[in-house]
Amino acid sequence: MPKLLPLATALFMLAAPAFAAPGDQAPPASAGVMRYDTNKDGAVDRAEWKAGQEARFKRLDANGDGKLSQDELFARTPAAGNSVLPGDRQAGRQSAYFQRLDADKDGQVTMVEFMAQADRNFARCDLNKDGRIDTAECRQALQRKPGER
Repeated sequence: MPKLLPLATALFMLAAPAFAAPGDQAPPASAGVMRYDTNKDGAVDRAEWKAGQEARFKRLDANGDGKLSQDELFARTPAAGNSVLPGDRQAGRQSAYFQRLDADKDGQVTMVEFMAQADRNFARCDLNKDGRIDTAECRQALQRKPGER
């Protein structure tokens, strides 16, 4: 179960509409990864995924310095319940996720670090290894037990 939490957190983060930049219209919750399907063929290929994740990084980079602070990364993440601030558990998960992204441990996430995680997320969702993912495939990836990976 402990190995499932990082995967679930990572896939939630890539699929959550809460990371839309200010002024972006958030897609319906059911859109998930499909918001990156720019050619509307029913699947997201690696090129669409990469372009979507690069654009997402740029939207999250509020000060335009080419790096994400933890505050920038989670600025649009809704807090649990009616709270304005994240709870201890949510804050802990956010911190752990940020630490995984920050490969060089300098307190900032670069585009390279961000895209490395995006590539891992795509690979985890691409269960049949055809270079294309969709909502059902990502949902199935989340339901797999750690030993089945």
